[in-house]
Amino acid sequence: MPVRLVLCGVRGSTPAVGADFLRYGGHTSCVAVAGDDGSVRLVLDAGTGLRDLSRVTGGAAFQGTIVLGHLHWDHTHGLPFSAAVNRPDARVRVLIPEQGPAEDVLARAVSPPHFPVRPSQLTGEWSFGNIEVGHHEIEGFDVEAIDIPHPGGRMLAYRVSDGKSTLAYVSDHSPIDAGSGPAGWGEYHDAICDVAHGADVLIHDAQYTNEEFPARRTYGHSTFDYAIELARMCEVPRLILFHHDPARTDEQLDRIMEGVREQVGEGFSVDAARQGSEVTL
Repeated sequence: MPVRLVLCGVRGSTPAVGADFLRYGGHTSCVAVAGDDGSVRLVLDAGTGLRDLSRVTGGAAFQGTIVLGHLHWDHTHGLPFSAAVNRPDARVRVLIPEQGPAEDVLARAVSPPHFPVRPSQLTGEWSFGNIEVGHHEIEGFDVEAIDIPHPGGRMLAYRVSDGKSTLAYVSDHSPIDAGSGPAGWGEYHDAICDVAHGADVLIHDAQYTNEEFPARRTYGHSTFDYAIELARMCEVPRLILFHHDPARTDEQLDRIMEGVREQVGEGFSVDAARQGSEVTL
């Protein structure tokens, strides 16, 4: 059975609610990865989209590993609120980019007075650890972690492979921190090319338009055109634009994507991530 991805949360920075955000979705970053037996044992990021994990598991408890790209709120706030992980029969390992004892680092946000309990006091069997740059065997997948520029805390991107197909996952990326690049949107630096090159699917931060970027260049994100050119350079046949700006409405995304499809033409697949959608590798 091929690897199946479920996009449980596709929004960036903070959730978006209301009628203007229904088709693309308002939950923040979370991607569930189902292996060759069809079960979900690996989850990338734990934004509010983690609340949708119960639907993906068919109501069963999650038993596996959640790997976080970084620790900003939009990638961690789902941890206490997902029925799939916060239950007696759940077994959850959480791995974070190394920057000190994992539970202590998470507890800076998830503990009194900011939250009623610490991470280890969530219901079920929980463990916490660090992940460093390099190759790791996680829940039957080869996961390569690579440091990526992003302000305000360490950020890792991931290449996930089952030996037959490969996902490149870059939820947040500030390429301008590595230099202005050929078009002023950021440099196509060695680390991001190592993540993306030859992947079957690239899920990449595309929070800003070119027009928005100059005023927001220090916010830690990429433009649509940067992600498109990266996929082309790295010979990725399918690009999924991710981490939508929380103010970006469905209609605005539709208009942007109309322009994107005219720009890229045929022979190269580009989609805007939609909450609840599935991708088969």
